[in-house]
Amino acid sequence: MPVAWVDGNLPAGFPSPAADFAVKRHDLNELLITHPAATFMWRISGQSMIELGIFDGDIVVVNRALLPAKHGDIVVAEVDGDFTVKQFWRRAGVVQLRPANPTFPAILFRDGQTMTICGVVTASIKRFK
Repeated sequence: MPVAWVDGNLPAGFPSPAADFAVKRHDLNELLITHPAATFMWRISGQSMIELGIFDGDIVVVNRALLPAKHGDIVVAEVDGDFTVKQFWRRAGVVQLRPANPTFPAILFRDGQTMTICGVVTASIKRFK
């Protein structure tokens, strides 16, 4: 079901004395999903991506149509049978999955490991209540 959308920007400083608000209905699917058949959502568990604004309990929107991943993309990957969300790094033939939290190690690939990039994260949804 579409939700109400107020045109314009919402200041995070002092309140605006605006008298009228133009209200239009928007479907969050239209705003967040560009390839519906190739998109899925997944709830995040853990703290490894907090410096990129992805927190425990957030829901990420993941688009498989954006594969192959590019250097710097946030991706959902399957590594040796376990799923994770990390930043994809590829330089000089070396592939890493890097966390966005300095207390977590990067995943460096060695011979014999398996990695499948499942999709590129395009949005993060968070709830405050």
